[in-house]
Amino acid sequence: MLKNNLKASIILLGLGASSAVMAEQKIAVISSFSILGDLVSEVGKEHVKVTNLVGIDGDSHVFSPTPQDAKAIAKAQLVVINGLQFEGWMPRLIEAANYRGVQVVAANGIDELSNKEGGSGHEQHHDEHESHGHEQHNDKHEDHDHEQHNDKHEDHDHEQHNDKHEDHDHEQHNDKHEDHDHEQHNDEHAHHDHGDIDPHAWHSIKNVKVYVRNIAKGLIQVDPENRLDYQQNATDYIQELDQLALKLGAQLATIPEAQRKVITPHDAFGYFARDFNVTFLSPQGTSTGSEASAADVAKLIKQIRHDNVNAVFLENIADNRLIEQISRETDAKVGGKLYSDALSSADQPAGTYLKMMQHNVDTIVSALK
Repeated sequence: MLKNNLKASIILLGLGASSAVMAEQKIAVISSFSILGDLVSEVGKEHVKVTNLVGIDGDSHVFSPTPQDAKAIAKAQLVVINGLQFEGWMPRLIEAANYRGVQVVAANGIDELSNKEGGSGHEQHHDEHESHGHEQHNDKHEDHDHEQHNDKHEDHDHEQHNDKHEDHDHEQHNDKHEDHDHEQHNDEHAHHDHGDIDPHAWHSIKNVKVYVRNIAKGLIQVDPENRLDYQQNATDYIQELDQLALKLGAQLATIPEAQRKVITPHDAFGYFARDFNVTFLSPQGTSTGSEASAADVAKLIKQIRHDNVNAVFLENIADNRLIEQISRETDAKVGGKLYSDALSSADQPAGTYLKMMQHNVDTIVSALK
């Protein structure tokens, strides 16, 4: 009798240990940059371990992957990227890693914004994008909180690339890697062209709701056993996004439309401009790898003086010397720092996507009042 009880106890202990090991296993996710990583963390929560290729305050435009990045991708179960040619270095990195797993392109199905559209919502002074307005608020997209995935995107539901913040077992591969032997290190990657579509789609909360659904699909494909958790987490987070959009819209509405003019180093806020009816002006194009000409800067300074623009803004990822020069020459005050293409560390004001959007609006409203 004693022997039987002992055997039963050993079996139960073994089963318990096995269950604990299984419970600790997390889906290894690689995201291309920190904003995506945070979204993956919100959807995946305790089920995911996220590694960001481009870490906090990192610049994806000039990022140069290393062999370590390729090794990390090779071990991943899911890769999440933005798409829209934002990560020009990613295709060769995926190839170098010989990655054949699930990929998610987070921006598939969003309401895209052309770099070449005219309009009053968004302008930037750069030779290649002289008329950079954004009035793409089509009615057909207005209520698309549900699936925005066209048939042409169906095969890309598994092409998404992830990036995470500190609270969920993150390992962030910073863009400060010094090893330049990797085949991804190419001039074309350091200064890549985004094409005709503005890739900074995460500055539209409506678009981020599409990102979240795409990420949930990718996680479900890799880990169908936790489908219900991913679906519920996505639903809960989308509700938070809806509440935030209403709050931010109300805050910006306190600023007269004629005063809603914002100067930033590079042209990253077109979707924000479209959704919240704010005019953004910038000396650089949509990539920080582009350079503003003397004519571009002179034209922008002239417009700032003509329109009585009171404030210019720094960016967390940009070289802000040109903006500081413009501030000196126009007497426009520096209104603060905006977070464009990367989150901050957890102890700074933009440690998550929700905090980033709130901080940016708080900063703009405070400066323009």
